[in-house]
Amino acid sequence: MSKSPKTVTPDTKLLDVVSLMCLFRYSGLPVVTDGKLSGIIAEKDVLHRMFPTLEEVMDGLSSPDYDDMMKQYKDVVNLQVSDVMSSNVVTVSPDMHILKAATVMVRHKFRRIPVADAGQLVGMLSLGDIHKAIFQSNLAHTI
Repeated sequence: MSKSPKTVTPDTKLLDVVSLMCLFRYSGLPVVTDGKLSGIIAEKDVLHRMFPTLEEVMDGLSSPDYDDMMKQYKDVVNLQVSDVMSSNVVTVSPDMHILKAATVMVRHKFRRIPVADAGQLVGMLSLGDIHKAIFQSNLAHTI
């Protein structure tokens, strides 16, 4: 688990967030308000704003202009985190068994998940963290 994850606030500009995502390879960041976990912002939340609507896809008379939609990125990054973040955050607790946390992640198709204690963010857990812990517990002493 990363014990000091990079966080953002709901009023952070998306341009700052996508810069962190692209420069430091973060695929998502926890959103914190007054020390409490209030959401999560992921690359999919940002990119979703550029996807065609169901009506555009289902409309047989015209096809979406994907090049034009791609240009919308400049408008999207002018929004704030609160405009696109997910506020229904699934978390695990710091005392949860590692395989139970992995099960929660797999069930929700997450590669990383916030670790929270009474709403307070205490870290981020990734599938890589889980794999490393299982390796260390089972095989590290044999190498």
